Amino acid sequence: MTENPQQPRQPGEWPVPQPADIDEHAYAGHDELYVQRAAERALHELVLDSIRHDLKQQPSPASVRTAARAWCNRITAAAEEIAKGMR
Repeated sequence: MTENPQQPRQPGEWPVPQPADIDEHAYAGHDELYVQRAAERALHELVLDSIRHDLKQQPSPASVRTAARAWCNRITAAAEEIAKGMR
């Protein structure tokens, strides 16, 4: 281990990091971002729970798979429609 003259330390001691210059204004929107992410996550869970509920209502494993494919097709069609609108 070589000795760094700018940061003297004992052998085996971890290097001391330079103190970070933290701008308090950088964290001003932290709470807002947290709330936004929590809302997005809640919406995501609500949608998945709705699909899961629909799949559980199916009478057989084959109909569960058929319903799942139908959900996938509808989601893909909606994505294509939205993507076309963005061009």
